[in-house]
Amino acid sequence: MKLTVKDNKGQNAGELEVRFPLIEDGSGTQAVHDAVTAYMAAQRSGTACTKTMGEVAGSGKKPWRQKGTGRARAGSFASPLWRGGGVVFGPKPRDFTKKINTKTKQLALRKALSERIKSGDVLVVDDLKLTSPKTKDFVNLLNTLEIDDTALIVSQGVDQNLMLASRNLPQIYVATSESLNTYEVLRPAKLVFTRSAFEKVEERLGKE
Repeated sequence: MKLTVKDNKGQNAGELEVRFPLIEDGSGTQAVHDAVTAYMAAQRSGTACTKTMGEVAGSGKKPWRQKGTGRARAGSFASPLWRGGGVVFGPKPRDFTKKINTKTKQLALRKALSERIKSGDVLVVDDLKLTSPKTKDFVNLLNTLEIDDTALIVSQGVDQNLMLASRNLPQIYVATSESLNTYEVLRPAKLVFTRSAFEKVEERLGKE
């Protein structure tokens, strides 16, 4: 399969042959699910923390004597029944990450990218070098490429001008060919690759 390559003026600048085999059948669906689930689980901070009865600060003194007051028995100010007391079975810091092997990640990325390519959602640009970090110039470039929805811009490496120019646009996301993952491929309406970035992703998908 071939993809049309465009220049910064929106004109055709040749074609690019897709070198990795596209997944045509239903295989890889479970890998995509596993990869996205693992990615979203890894985004959770897991820092929620409550204090148990033994961790609550305060005196260990018995609130009142055991008998004769007419009130219920009470042995501690830190009782979970009291305001300011401990929490029963409350959350504690934990790690939500899920283990997923490299081949499953690779299969998931290949499946997701295959579906986006077949749907016509992938655009390859010869180069996306910006001369300045101005958002206005970047918006003009997006308009030239006819991108008016959410989009992921994938460059080969970290481009400082691109990062600065796009950070004020909530519908635009930026990634590199090395950091690209399945979740990022599925999220936006359009995927915009530089030629070098797409070739680098192909190398990733070609590794065993």
